[in-house]
Amino acid sequence: MFEFITDEEERGQVGIGTLIVFIAMVLVAAIAAGVLINTAGFLQSKAQETGQQSAKQVSDRLQEVVTSGNVNNGEVDFVNVTVTLAPGSGEVDLSNATISWIGPQGTETLTHSSASESGWQFTTSIVKNTDGSNTVLNDPDDRFNIEFDLNASSSPAFLQEGQSVTIKINTMSGATTTVRFTVPQSLDGKDAVEL
Repeated sequence: MFEFITDEEERGQVGIGTLIVFIAMVLVAAIAAGVLINTAGFLQSKAQETGQQSAKQVSDRLQEVVTSGNVNNGEVDFVNVTVTLAPGSGEVDLSNATISWIGPQGTETLTHSSASESGWQFTTSIVKNTDGSNTVLNDPDDRFNIEFDLNASSSPAFLQEGQSVTIKINTMSGATTTVRFTVPQSLDGKDAVEL
């Protein structure tokens, strides 16, 4: 009628229970480790991506070589900014750049003439290019002119003596190059001036 459990049987049941708890703990630890490893891998890849984007925003920029203006009847009607890659910069495609022209008449946002947008646009021409591409600077020796024609129908008025302009060139990576210039106080008898 009554069953008596001996010490050996009781120890066996406790041992099986302990083994089940141990296996459960190992499984939970393995699942938690898998989740942590996946999360660490995801965070590492996001950190690398963010780091690369941040580096491009800082380094993929241009550097001004010289800025000049064409003088017509005592006014500047054409501005030419010669640019090269900044030290440590990667490839920059000027056709994807946007430029903010901040002048006496206000602010204009320009796109490259190859873009299918209307309004005042900037053009580029090659001064020196190692691979023959029309808008891409990818070598430290590359030089391009960024040209602003103030004779265009949607452009602001010609620049007068003493007026100042700020140009902000934003590359596709988000890097910004700022060029500031002031028209000389006297344009009499000149056909071109360095700005």
